[in-house]
Amino acid sequence: MDVPTTKKKKRFIPHTYAIIFAIIVLMAVLTYIVPAGEFEREVIDGKEMVIQGSYEQIEQQPVSFFEIFTALPEGMERGAQIIFYIFLVGGAFGVIRETGAIDAGIHRLVQAMGKQERFLIPVVMFVFSILGFTTGMSEESIIFVPIGIAIARALGYDALVGTAMVALGAASGFIGGMMNPFTVGVAQGIAEIPIFSGILFRSVVYIIVLTVGIIYVMSYAKKVKNNKESSIVYELEQSAAAEEKSNTNEKVIFTFRHLLVLLSLIIGVLINMYGVFKWDWFLTELAASFTLIGLLAGAFGGLGINKTFSSFVDGMKVIVFGALIVGFARTILVVMENGAIIDTMIQYLANAISHLPATLNVIGMYIFQITMNFFIPSGSGQAATTMPLMAPLSDLLGIERQVAVLAYQYGDSISNSIIPTSASLMGVLAVAKIPYEKWVKFIWKLIIYWWIIAAIALVVAVL
Repeated sequence: MDVPTTKKKKRFIPHTYAIIFAIIVLMAVLTYIVPAGEFEREVIDGKEMVIQGSYEQIEQQPVSFFEIFTALPEGMERGAQIIFYIFLVGGAFGVIRETGAIDAGIHRLVQAMGKQERFLIPVVMFVFSILGFTTGMSEESIIFVPIGIAIARALGYDALVGTAMVALGAASGFIGGMMNPFTVGVAQGIAEIPIFSGILFRSVVYIIVLTVGIIYVMSYAKKVKNNKESSIVYELEQSAAAEEKSNTNEKVIFTFRHLLVLLSLIIGVLINMYGVFKWDWFLTELAASFTLIGLLAGAFGGLGINKTFSSFVDGMKVIVFGALIVGFARTILVVMENGAIIDTMIQYLANAISHLPATLNVIGMYIFQITMNFFIPSGSGQAATTMPLMAPLSDLLGIERQVAVLAYQYGDSISNSIIPTSASLMGVLAVAKIPYEKWVKFIWKLIIYWWIIAAIALVVAVL
């Protein structure tokens, strides 16, 4: 007698690069369908602005099959400054990670707090939020999840609390994005507005987002503390008790070298802030500064010359997915420009929503960015894909480009904590051994709260 076997079907999720390439091909096809046209533009205060009412149709310029592929290296060339900026920043943080300074610093902080678990959650989330809005911590948070889980279980919580302290702390800062070089920095550069401008408004929204996140996690943690069976991952907690006990006993020693590494990072970020606002630094200067920070971290951390540079290369390997995706995304723009349809599409979008109030226009942009993030979860990749459209569209609609960047920023960042196409989220859940559906059950309400906060912030920004 044959015993029937059941195989769980894997859900097919297209690769991010495959999605972007499909968009490239689609844009090439549209160059045969969408009328070619262009706006007149003029440079005002250093920004190339679209002149309202200047759109005119021109002769059709369809993109051939082979031109689709020649557009790829051209897109890489156009995105070179951003691509190599991301590589160099990633390399610097590869060195910093290798020194173990961040691990040891967080462990030392937890030790200093002792058993004051009610203060532990907000402090840890605040620390990771700083890394979120200064370094764009996303995939990097994966390595800290086991530490967070061990701490949480030692204090009577579960794996969800430990994971949330790290992942949602970093996410709160990522949403704030005040000094995030990978999202806000890239988007503002494309939109031709000062890098990291609007920092005060973003800081206010960040504080609200972080506070709501802390309250949400603490509320769940209190429920688990009072009743272990109320844990969403109760079965996981029962099976992992012995393993987590051994992990909790591992010791991480915070050394003077770690202190020097962290100081070099903090001072370097402060110098970058000053350079952006006082010396008109842009991506080239920031990339040079981060490279210097990485080399200093290697020296202070005692890695030696060879280990420092091998760690630098390893850091660039980690970030290669997000770096090269910028070039692929820029290829979309190259195809649209070569086919002279980008201005036509901007005109269509403007006509579709121009009769609406500005507050509804920006919400439309926001929803568009949330949708795009499912398919292009890379922040820098989404910026390179959408901001060339959103910046001139905001000109036509009479909306500040800064607000268009905000719509991109919030649309990109919030859903990263729930969409299954987010590599960082799936990596975090894999390390934590938390099933995706359990995570969704835990976080869906918080995502809605954050979406609402961001929508209100956008309306306020317009008003």
